Amino acid sequence: FSLVLPLLILNRRIGNESLVILGGMLGMTILGVIDDRYDLKPVLKLAGQVLVTGLFLAGGIQVHITQVPAVDIVLSTLWLVGMTNAFNFVDSMDGLAVGLAGISAAFFMLVTIDSSQPALALLSAAILGSCAGLFFFNVTPAQLFLGDSGAQALGVTLAAVAIAYTPGQAGLPQALTWFIPILVLGVPIFDMVLVIVSRLRAHLRVYLARQDHVYHRLVGLGLDSTRAVAAMQLCAILLGLLGFISLELTTLQANLLFGATIIAGIILIVVLEKMLNGEQTES
Repeated sequence: FSLVLPLLILNRRIGNESLVILGGMLGMTILGVIDDRYDLKPVLKLAGQVLVTGLFLAGGIQVHITQVPAVDIVLSTLWLVGMTNAFNFVDSMDGLAVGLAGISAAFFMLVTIDSSQPALALLSAAILGSCAGLFFFNVTPAQLFLGDSGAQALGVTLAAVAIAYTPGQAGLPQALTWFIPILVLGVPIFDMVLVIVSRLRAHLRVYLARQDHVYHRLVGLGLDSTRAVAAMQLCAILLGLLGFISLELTTLQANLLFGATIIAGIILIVVLEKMLNGEQTES
């Protein structure tokens, strides 16, 4: 309600894209509530997520990278479902997921203003405001919890905003801006990739709960709960700032910067995996 009501008050500036995104968010919220209540099996949960992404695709929220409709639909579905689960994965401690969502929304608000998309900027501002309000009640000791319904709704909504972000309207080439959403949502993406790699290497099912997320590893390094959450949110801010820096660079320089960030992330995954294996060997 805190997200939808401001937009209804300013209904003349919502825009069709925002309405589609809000409709898809509602669908994912309902799916999450059912999952929270009945603990859906992973296959049913994934099928439901794919079904909900159809609402976004039907409303025109999809990437157009390859210009091949079938391929672009698959890429759009993978992105929407992937980010939905990334936020569900990263929701491992009080205040973490909602803080990361608020930071991402803040950066999307700024870049969509820059790309002359006021309706999308308004939606991002509403997401930021709702996250800021919820954050007060979600930090340790938490009085409210996101659950699957909240985490999945935030993930798919931000993923849809990322797709709707079209800097080409402001004259910026796609070759320069295609990775901006990846940087803005970089921490949840990194956490999900780390968890998947770690569990596949350990021959474990990816969807099983386990204390191998970035947060748990930071705590294992000696950080207390609050500092571990703050460290991850600080990294999210730094990645968002990198995205802004890249907008002022040439296309080659920006892509090299993004490539260096990816390499740094891979190295960090290797280091964290070795540390985890070392701890398990000692125990």
